[in-house]
Amino acid sequence: MVVWKEFIAAETGPSVSQRQVCIRAGLASRAARVHHAASMGREIERKFLVRSEAWKSEVSSKRCLRQGYLAIDGGNNVRVRTDGERAWLTIKGRGAGITRPEFEYEIPLADTAPLLDLCQNRVVEKKRHLVPVGDRTWEIDEFSGENSGLVVAEIELPDEAAAFARPVWLGAEVTGDPRYLNSSLAVHPYAYWPR
Repeated sequence: MVVWKEFIAAETGPSVSQRQVCIRAGLASRAARVHHAASMGREIERKFLVRSEAWKSEVSSKRCLRQGYLAIDGGNNVRVRTDGERAWLTIKGRGAGITRPEFEYEIPLADTAPLLDLCQNRVVEKKRHLVPVGDRTWEIDEFSGENSGLVVAEIELPDEAAAFARPVWLGAEVTGDPRYLNSSLAVHPYAYWPR
């Protein structure tokens, strides 16, 4: 983990091009995946559309997120995200089923603006609401900008077979639809989808 943080600090200076960062991040991601295979991070997540606003009365907290994509390669991506107070660099890999490799590292907030500049137009903005339901917490994302009008509910699970309560406001499942990946929304915004 320390090696990756030092890599990012060394590789994201003002003289480093976007291509160099993407190539080096890809190499470092592969090296980290091999080196840390025994303790690999993972994300098990299901994603749904929202069919009503009934969830709004159940929100326990919310925050605005801005995230940009330094590299997108099929199901692999390198993302920088901030909520205005903290920032993270996240590497996600191709998954199997609803599970995918995920490595997330907190980075200095001051690094966020130059890293987001490297993302060019591949930026997604959204307001994330946390809604507790039973023993789990749903993340409801209300997208803005070119993804305005899209509202998606996500739930992270401990394993693929884990049961969870389905609140009345939950709509169709879109877990397997790549259009709803945030990395896809950064490149193909909701506003331009055929209706």
